[in-house]
Amino acid sequence: MKNLKLMAIAAFTIAFLSACNNDDGTAQPVNEEEVITTVTATFTPQGGGSAITLTSRDLDGDGPDAPVVTASGNFTAGAAYNGTVTFLNEMGSPAENITEEVAEEGEDHQIFFQQSGLGTFTYTDTDADGKPVGLAFTYTAANAPATGTLTVTLRHLPNKEAANVSAGNITNAGGATDAEVTYNVTIQ
Repeated sequence: MKNLKLMAIAAFTIAFLSACNNDDGTAQPVNEEEVITTVTATFTPQGGGSAITLTSRDLDGDGPDAPVVTASGNFTAGAAYNGTVTFLNEMGSPAENITEEVAEEGEDHQIFFQQSGLGTFTYTDTDADGKPVGLAFTYTAANAPATGTLTVTLRHLPNKEAANVSAGNITNAGGATDAEVTYNVTIQ
């Protein structure tokens, strides 16, 4: 009888400890946060001409050196441009193209173009759910000469269903900022 009780206690203990184990043997994928050192927005005039490139390069990442932010030229008032945004990690060699990951995980990313009085941006790419990503877009410059700032923000896990997010309004997007760059822009 004593052995029966010990066997029952042992069986209960084994069953209890097994039930507490959450490891089902399946490894969970880890989505490591990407390092983005370089953000480039390229604007190609729809009527032909030289592309305008806005670049931010911060090769020391979170190091002490400030990013180098450049614009290759000025926009033409009223002109329409086809645009693209690329993201690179240039801390290694060869550089890692983060743009590919953003495209593959489009449902989890959206690029926002924040500006005031510089013109209009329209998304021309979508994720698998038909929501905007922003790696490709059109930009129509304001009709009058202007100067200002354009902030390009890459958000991870934005709420694309929130009010006006699909229209490019970052206010209700939530999520985490993967990259954010502010460029000085001139329209002539």
